[in-house]
Amino acid sequence: MRVYVPLTLPGLAEAHRTGELGTGPFVAYAVTPALREWYLSDDMEELEYAALNRAALASLRLLAADPGAVRRRVVVAVDVPDGAAAADPDRGLDPAALGEVRVTGTVALAKAASVHVDSDDAREDVTAAAGALAAADGGDDDAQFVVDGAEDHELLWYATQEIPNLVEPAG
Repeated sequence: MRVYVPLTLPGLAEAHRTGELGTGPFVAYAVTPALREWYLSDDMEELEYAALNRAALASLRLLAADPGAVRRRVVVAVDVPDGAAAADPDRGLDPAALGEVRVTGTVALAKAASVHVDSDDAREDVTAAAGALAAADGGDDDAQFVVDGAEDHELLWYATQEIPNLVEPAG
């Protein structure tokens, strides 16, 4: 099963240092029955893109909680055994939990298929969105507009071999 793990650049640097995305259980996003129902599509590429976007929103939440992190959303796509990720049936209808799965066990960064990261030109919008997230969650339409501004930026695709270049400062 392909899962999308939300991180920040410091989180990716830690995963690069340890060689592990997580030791479980941890939250990731995947094509779940609830996501399929919500998205109303049978196209697997579209569904995986929706799961990636849900993980990007979770990465934004991580950024909001870590003011020192570089303002770029990070998502790692990794394949895990089918039994290693499961959706919580009690949260299946919760719109905030669409596509959310819990991954058990240790997941090696070496198993990652790709990394998705905001470009530098998204930083301003991502910074504003991280600051507006709490108000958007509270129902503020103007704040939601700011959060949506970050979602207008497509995450860039990186091969796993490029992770060192993403996490190590240029010298």
